[in-house]
Amino acid sequence: MVRSRTLGARIADMLIVGSLLVLTLLTLAPVVHTIAESLSNGAAAAANAVSFWPIRFTWSSYTALFNGGGFFRAFGISVERVVLNGVLSFFLTILMAYPLSQSPRNFPARRYYIWVVVFTMLFNGGLIPWYVTIAHLGLINTIWALVLPGAVPAFNVVLLMNYFRSLPKELDEAARLDGASPWYICWKIYVPLSWPALATVTLFAIVTQWNSFFDGFILINNPHNYPLMTFIQQLVVETQSANLSILTPTQIAELSRTSGPSLNAAKFMIGMIPMLAIYPFLQRYFIHGIRLGSTNE
Repeated sequence: MVRSRTLGARIADMLIVGSLLVLTLLTLAPVVHTIAESLSNGAAAAANAVSFWPIRFTWSSYTALFNGGGFFRAFGISVERVVLNGVLSFFLTILMAYPLSQSPRNFPARRYYIWVVVFTMLFNGGLIPWYVTIAHLGLINTIWALVLPGAVPAFNVVLLMNYFRSLPKELDEAARLDGASPWYICWKIYVPLSWPALATVTLFAIVTQWNSFFDGFILINNPHNYPLMTFIQQLVVETQSANLSILTPTQIAELSRTSGPSLNAAKFMIGMIPMLAIYPFLQRYFIHGIRLGSTNE
């Protein structure tokens, strides 16, 4: 069917397209500015003279990050951390969310366990008890100190639990009548139907682990074992607090080509690249999983 396009409809379309274009430019502006600042001379970046185009183009900020081999070692540690935590979080979140999604008839103590999970979302034991617990387990200065404390995010458990509860109850009842065990029902029925929610919680776990840097300072004593974000943050601090009186002329010249803002911008760009590479593969599940997993019946 051919629709007549009135002047008002065309104006409305133009306004919609124009609004979306403006929103797109506003979204891209911080990224473009960060790229320009990371490729600018340190003095120009420190003076806030960079807008959307590099001033006195230089790779010095990226060179400062890549030199010495520490960057690639820290990058490998972060990849290992993300993979280990992602796999553990995937399985443990499912194993906790599935029984909590059952009816009180099948799991009478369900309500009490849910309150425990919700309580951990609202309150925590504090930084010192958290550190002492990890230290007593002998995990300090190991990769497991970065992986295990965040292996079961309470928010992800609640999100996946609500998604499981949104699935038709008849599937569970029919499987039980056919003699299927809870283990079989979970992994053969619920999990294949829950890929949008599973992709969402996996993306949350990956982003959280990749961007975390504070626990690296606290739990890792050897700088050679720092994850990427901790390594980059430490490098920025060392650059900003460098004592010029003990530096050689070559080091001073190199430092003048970089600055805290330009080095931070390079750090942000490197930190964004892996997430930007992963997100397109999970994006189509993301909104769907959040919408269904955030509601409860």
